[in-house]
Amino acid sequence: MPVPVLTVTRMREWEKASWEAGRKEREVIAEVGRLLARRILDLTAPGADILILAGKGHNGDDARLAEPHLRDRKVTVQRVTDPAPGLAGFEQWCRERPGRAAPARCLIAGANLPVLVIDGLFGIGLNRPLDDAWIRLLRAINESRLPVLSVDVPSGLNGETGQAEGEALRADLTITLGAPKAGLIRPSAWEYVNRLEVLPEIGLIPCPFDSELCWTLPEDFAGFPPRRRAATHKGTYGHVVIFAGSPGYHGAAVLAARAAARARPGLVTVVTLQVTYVPIASQLQSAMVHVWEPGFQLPNAATALVFGPGLAAPDIPEGFRDQLRDFWVDQPMPMVADASGLDWLPAGTFKRDAIRVITPHPGEAARLLGSAVADIQSDRPAAVRQLSRRFGGCLVVLKGHQTLIGSAGGAQYLNSSGNPGLAQGGSGDLLAGLLGGLLAQPALAGEPVRAVRHGVWWHGAAADRLAGSLPHWTLEDLPGALRSLDGEAN
Repeated sequence: MPVPVLTVTRMREWEKASWEAGRKEREVIAEVGRLLARRILDLTAPGADILILAGKGHNGDDARLAEPHLRDRKVTVQRVTDPAPGLAGFEQWCRERPGRAAPARCLIAGANLPVLVIDGLFGIGLNRPLDDAWIRLLRAINESRLPVLSVDVPSGLNGETGQAEGEALRADLTITLGAPKAGLIRPSAWEYVNRLEVLPEIGLIPCPFDSELCWTLPEDFAGFPPRRRAATHKGTYGHVVIFAGSPGYHGAAVLAARAAARARPGLVTVVTLQVTYVPIASQLQSAMVHVWEPGFQLPNAATALVFGPGLAAPDIPEGFRDQLRDFWVDQPMPMVADASGLDWLPAGTFKRDAIRVITPHPGEAARLLGSAVADIQSDRPAAVRQLSRRFGGCLVVLKGHQTLIGSAGGAQYLNSSGNPGLAQGGSGDLLAGLLGGLLAQPALAGEPVRAVRHGVWWHGAAADRLAGSLPHWTLEDLPGALRSLDGEAN
């Protein structure tokens, strides 16, 4: 189940309810220490130098109790109750390890770091500005450029507001406990939180609270997509038709088609202009490629449409655009609109009960709503609601850090996978094709929100795998990584 995003007050109430139900605080802290250690071992190389900065509260206890489980690592636990000696101890530790203070890299499995700082100085209780001595300590840690893993909340960050209280640690990875705190998912907190992971099962009772804003876990897709039965054929798995590619942008059509094929619908067809037919068709094997011309007829077996990737050239025929607008309004099958295709969408309703998905990045969202990017980013959940209402209640995938998925009402889902390597041209084209390939399959289109959430998570998880094994990967590598993360392996 997705994890609700909670306020600090709600998190406190959850903990209190757990103690009243008989759960033992010391046992929960011990379990957190064990789980943190397992993640630290994933991130570091044998013999790595690990410094645990443990404050005087339970956040410090969480970090400190990881130490007994950190086999084959050189662990130093520094109890920090006063910032001045804490700063002196940190600087001494750094001086004793010249050359170990390597610049941080993306903290995902396989990072093989030789050095790591564990931040357990402050927890969720910090709600006032820090004094100068604490600011000097946090600033020294930031300036060291050491990789930092923060426990629950980066020290100095207000877990409720997402604002730094004078100074906050710029973590490379934040592992939050139980559920994401509301402040951690605010854009103002992103530079401090960086990559966010959640430890949902730490020994508390089941969460007694719901939230409209939820955090996606890989476990949400256990058994999805369902296993395929033997007595099936390509017609069982649908036919996605992708309208894509124009002069100068033919590669987008190729990426979208290759990603769609990784979702394994029965058939993939690309429809493009005459001028881009040869460069697209020459790069695809299993996908069919057709030239659009006035009066184009969809294949009889089509079960989903994607349009937008690579349609940025200025001379797209108006008849091409008009036909796609008509499809959006009238076709009963699922449709995904991306990139330039978003500007062609008619406002208002579409065929009742049809599945419609739009995939804007913040710049496109701002253009569609006539606002500024800063306005979109300042309240992404509200932007998703507005976009969905403008386009008939469609499902919105608002891309970017912690991609957000939702519609005009109901729950919204923050995606937990992905890394800055996805900030490459073609990433969105690939995602659009992947979503179309999933929604083309009748068995998956019956759960459209789950299918879209799975596609977004799968796209990011493939990028994470590449970052762990091939730091300088490009978008051409991503479709192949999708193969090894097929949901059927669950």
